Amino acid sequence: MITIPGVDPWMMWAGFILLVLIMLVIDLGVFNRKDHVIGLRESLTWTAIWITVAMCFNTWLYFQFGGQIALEFFTGYVIEKSLSMDNLFVFLMIFTSFNIPRLYQHRILFWGIVGAIIMRGLFIWIGSELVSRFDWIFFIFGGILIWSAWRMQFEKEKKFDPKKHLAVRIAKKIFPVTNKKKGHNFFIVEHGKRFATVFFVALITIELTDVVFAVDSIPAIFAITQDPFIVFTSNIFAILGLRALYFALASLHAMFAYLKTGLAIILGFVGSKMILLAGLHIHVPTIVSLTVIISVLAISMIASVIHARHIPSEHMLKHDDGHVRVHLTKKKAKEYPKRKK
Repeated sequence: MITIPGVDPWMMWAGFILLVLIMLVIDLGVFNRKDHVIGLRESLTWTAIWITVAMCFNTWLYFQFGGQIALEFFTGYVIEKSLSMDNLFVFLMIFTSFNIPRLYQHRILFWGIVGAIIMRGLFIWIGSELVSRFDWIFFIFGGILIWSAWRMQFEKEKKFDPKKHLAVRIAKKIFPVTNKKKGHNFFIVEHGKRFATVFFVALITIELTDVVFAVDSIPAIFAITQDPFIVFTSNIFAILGLRALYFALASLHAMFAYLKTGLAIILGFVGSKMILLAGLHIHVPTIVSLTVIISVLAISMIASVIHARHIPSEHMLKHDDGHVRVHLTKKKAKEYPKRKK
């Protein structure tokens, strides 16, 4: 693990965690104290701020540890950021299924990110221990990524049913659940009895969903670097900006028709890289990995934009909150009246 000469490694970890906590307190305690609907301009501004903070940290890594370490951080950051885009569309589906108003979505995502940081830290620690002890674990990680790539590209998306989801069943076993809402509270008390609101159930659902996504993203970063500090920091910086990125992407949902294909190619590439390293000891340079990942993302985004321009207006439908546009198939679009020009 990288270390600063004369500084205890745990001080580096403590310093980074303190930085994250300060940023989270500023986010929720200063700029988002009051619940409000986050628009496209605000979400893009915050996305730019989080990216800037991550790049400032990367600059510090460059001057402190050299170009290779900075390149590994940046590549891991890009991988996690790109894979997180798929998470965001699942979050959109969860909020829609639970009928969560946009006014309260930021607060739920905030606490979801806090939980994700804790869980990812645990997963990365376990992954680091496995990587340091067993060389064959790269075969397992590579296989997981290739299987995830195949599943992402070829498996049909299952309709999210909040009544059957594991999170709902878990929440109901721990607390009685009510459909009533009282502000942004996760719990309310009625007649002396504590009830969990749908906000709490949505939060638990997001946490469990992130655990599933972490199974893909964390092994992918281990394909770039095995340094736990770089894996952790690149991962955390990427997910810290998820809330802001969510509100930007939710407004542009139809612009990402080929994103899943691009992400599947990236997962397949990274998984193959891990298997080549473990089986044939062939190391793909980090700069080559970064070039492939950015190229695939760029092509998938350009193809999505071109695709969106050719979608007839009658095949586009605004979400019930007026902010989200989703692509309808031709068959489904026939069920809706054409929009007046």
